[in-house]
Parts: sequence; structure tokens; C-alpha cells
Amino acid sequence: MPRLPYFEIHAFSDPAMPFSGNPAGVCLMEEFPADKVLLGIAASNNLSETAFVVPTGEDTWHLRWFTPAVEVDLCGHATLSAGAVLFGENAVKGESAKFDTLSGRLEVSQDGERFAMDLPTIGYREGRPSDALQAAIGIEASPDEVYDVERIHGAGYQMWVMPHEGLVSTALPDYGLLRRHNTNIILTAPGRTTDFVSRFFAPASGVDEDPVTGSAHCTLTPYWADRLGKSGLIARQIGQRPGALEVEHKGDRVALHGHAPRYLEGEILV
Repeated sequence: MPRLPYFEIHAFSDPAMPFSGNPAGVCLMEEFPADKVLLGIAASNNLSETAFVVPTGEDTWHLRWFTPAVEVDLCGHATLSAGAVLFGENAVKGESAKFDTLSGRLEVSQDGERFAMDLPTIGYREGRPSDALQAAIGIEASPDEVYDVERIHGAGYQMWVMPHEGLVSTALPDYGLLRRHNTNIILTAPGRTTDFVSRFFAPASGVDEDPVTGSAHCTLTPYWADRLGKSGLIARQIGQRPGALEVEHKGDRVALHGHAPRYLEGEILV
């Protein structure tokens, strides 16, 4: 029976807050098995994402991401987690771990006690609010702005910009309704102690609420950088399991910086 090295990393954790950040599974393998095996492992892990990593050359790996329900085109926190595992296992000889993915080449490097990640910007355009979606999100006031976000996981995406942080923190979404609308929602507002805050609801992609979402910050970063007139920002995702990161807008790319401590390690027997 094959034994696959397996790790759980808490990406974008807050060092001052135990059990924070977004848990991601990272599975190291020599080659990819059938997709049904990858999906079975991800469903058994029951984390928002499991990253599967196969070496292709020096400091280069093929990387795929699965929720418990589907393969996705981009996942930030699981990419950061994969890089943290490879650096922790001394598998990276140079300055960065390079990943070939469905979203192109991504890189993770060490940033002192943190890790830095380079991702593509995900664009947005003006959208329309919907009373049905507002009811599904469970917010107490209408948004200031609504944007349609480029699709990255098959489902529709919108970003709802709220007047203040309290409306984001108190949202009580109906995940069944969101799933029926086939729409994932990035909910965001100015932060009380940070540049901006957010939550991310993705039941249409198999994850009710993702704790700290790298891919959502590929849209949040250019939006808030333009609105606040600065490229470097401090962000916080504020759901039941919060996390913290610093972001930087670099034109068609976004840099995300955060902690990625190892929570557990072991083997998967398949």
C-alpha cells in the first residue's frame, strides 16, 4: 500500500492567535494517480483545499488543488502551504519553489519567518446587486458597490463592498440559497485596524466559508489599492477562523505575505 507524505498547514495564521489561519492539506507524491483518487483524498481530508505536489525538476513542481467537491483553477492558501512544506523539508535549493498550475507559473519564497507568494491579478467589473443574493448573504444593509469577478472555479463570483466592518463580521449566509444561485461571494469593507477586511463564501465550489482566501485577495488587492491610493496593504479575513496577511499590488500580479505554520504531519495510506 503506497504511503504518501502528508501535512496540514495553517496558512495566513495570526501568530498572536492560536488555531487561526486557513488549514490546507499538502500531499507529496511522485506522480498523480487518477483524478478520482485525488478527489477521494481531498474529500476524506475535508479541508477547504488539498494541494497535490509532484516534482518536475530542480525547485519545480506540478501543483493541483482539490476542494472536497471539485478541482479548482487557483488556490492561494494551499499554494503558500505547499511552498512552506517544501522549504521545511529542505526540498528547495534556490530562493523559491516554482509551481506549474492551471493558473500558470506561481512561486513561493521565504520572507523571514513568513512566506511570500506571487499570484495573478483577477479582474472585476461593475455588477448589479440582487435582493435574492442579499437575502442569501444575510447582511443587514445594502452594499455600497457590487462587482462581477472573473470566474476561476466555474461558478459565478461577485464582490460586495460594504460601508463598514461590522456588516461583514455579522453576515449570516444561507449556504443552501447561495449554492442554488451558483454564486460565490467576496464580502469586504474598510477595516477598523487594517486597510480592509473580508469574508469569502464559496458553497458553489464545495466550501461554505473559506477562512483566509488567497485567490479572493487577487481581486481584493487591486480594488483596495486603487481605492486607498497605495500598493501595499494590511488585510484581515474575519470569519469564525480569522487570519492575517499583507498584500501588494504589482500591476497584473499580486504578492501575498503571511505565516504558514505546520500543524500536523504523517502519511496517507491509499
